[in-house]
Amino acid sequence: MIPRITRKSWYALTATWARGCRLIHTLPIPPSTASLSCAEDQEGAKVWLRAFEDAKTVPKNLVELTFSRSSGPGGQNVNKVETKVSARCRVDAPWIPIWARESLVRTPYYVKTSHSLLVSSSASRSQARNIDDSLGKMHVVVRDAAKNFITSEPSAEQRQRVANLEKAHDNRRRLEKDKRSAVKKMRSDKGWSE
Repeated sequence: MIPRITRKSWYALTATWARGCRLIHTLPIPPSTASLSCAEDQEGAKVWLRAFEDAKTVPKNLVELTFSRSSGPGGQNVNKVETKVSARCRVDAPWIPIWARESLVRTPYYVKTSHSLLVSSSASRSQARNIDDSLGKMHVVVRDAAKNFITSEPSAEQRQRVANLEKAHDNRRRLEKDKRSAVKKMRSDKGWSE
């Protein structure tokens, strides 16, 4: 007799699979919030961003890599070996945060027809170095898009510094206005009207 899969057992199975996926790749799973409106969501996003920055690159198994012949100098190596690397990843991949997807769509790396990010690298004559370079570029693009929406509260020292700068600016402005006023007053008291 084949056991029947119920909704509860399906959720348990997918949760186990999700935990296994977290172990397979080294990128953290982002919080599943569409906007970072409350402080709790901001904190979760900050924790995710720190863990994502520690990863330094996107693992190969999360992107589709394609190879082609590179252009430019390189002699016979360019004509024979496919060293150019293109890394493609869908924008709605589970490791890309939901709040960053709108920003990623506006980047020059977005391909509308496949709803994906496409990052290429042909900086080196070595295919392995170009793979690392394209995965690093993909990591930077996603990190920068996610970082745009994360705000942090200024510390007490930063607030004090800003207050001091504003005070100094107001003092400078007041001195300039007084000086300009004195010049205009001096011009008007010359007795030109007599």
